[in-house]
Amino acid sequence: MALPLSPPVKPMLARPVAKIPDSDGMLFEPKWDGFRCLVFRDGTELTLQSRSGKPLNRYFPEVCERLLDTLPERIVLDGELVVAAQRRLSFDALTQRVHPAESRVHLLAEQAPARYVAFDLLAVEDMAYLDRPTSARRHVLVELLHDNQGVHLTPATEDPGTARTWFTLFEGAGLDGVIGKPAGDPYAPGKRALFKYKHTRTADCVLGGLRWHADTEPGTAVGSLLLGLHDEHGVLHHVGVVGSFAAARRRELASELHKLITDEPHPWLGEHAEDGRRLPSAPTRWRSGELPWVPLRPERVVEVGYEHTEGAHPARLRHTAQFVCWRPDRDPDSCGYAQLEQPARYDVDAVLNGEVRPTH
Repeated sequence: MALPLSPPVKPMLARPVAKIPDSDGMLFEPKWDGFRCLVFRDGTELTLQSRSGKPLNRYFPEVCERLLDTLPERIVLDGELVVAAQRRLSFDALTQRVHPAESRVHLLAEQAPARYVAFDLLAVEDMAYLDRPTSARRHVLVELLHDNQGVHLTPATEDPGTARTWFTLFEGAGLDGVIGKPAGDPYAPGKRALFKYKHTRTADCVLGGLRWHADTEPGTAVGSLLLGLHDEHGVLHHVGVVGSFAAARRRELASELHKLITDEPHPWLGEHAEDGRRLPSAPTRWRSGELPWVPLRPERVVEVGYEHTEGAHPARLRHTAQFVCWRPDRDPDSCGYAQLEQPARYDVDAVLNGEVRPTH
């Protein structure tokens, strides 16, 4: 490619911040829950580059075709690949696209086509825009893509009040929070020069099992705690894990939880594993085998911090949860899905099209 920038280019990253500031000088955008993707187009050549620098073309043929049909001849964009299902973003549906079978990829491309959301301009023609301020890059990006039918241009605002409204409202469309960009800063590849404001919540979960830390002798240090929630029928589903403990705390947990290890009947083992409940050891498209885990008597309750959930009922926590505290005052049987906050439904197309169209 004879572009001012050639792949791979490390995307600019964000660091978490507690709240959206009142100060001027920021450009705010919705935080899309998808695959980060840099687009390089030089005539008939097109590369979709992942955050890690790997090509994504084979997994998103419909996006490649659409971008070749509609983008300017020579351009480099930063953005996100997303898939919508039932009028909200679906990370589950997006991850299914990364499949080894070409026939499966093309089938999913027809059933649930991906979309490209552009939010930054890195180069056009022979001009690189990395050194230009965010506000200038945004201005040129809007001029280039304002009526483009193959790319969605992310909404943006300089008003903190509008950004706070988006933070609450757009979650119902499956978005992930808000991104803040210093309006006068250049594009900084690989640097955490942006700010992300994400939803944080807590839930009381049943401690159903554990995995030993991979780098230690089994029984000496906990790697992660396995979390469960009851559905409306009282069925205990695996919903996620707690990890990221300090080394000393991992050893303390191994000693503390040893007395709960059991070989008695367990809700996630034996005949229960065949009744449709979500289990901690099931193979996935990313892993053909089971991950070993140790069952614990489901007697303890742990409060955890989480951002949001994913998947159809039964849902699960989207990312690794954070340990908050033990809850000896809670009965494990009382820990159900009803405590998980469900944002008001919002149509993702309304976000993409700049409209306000809540759903009911």
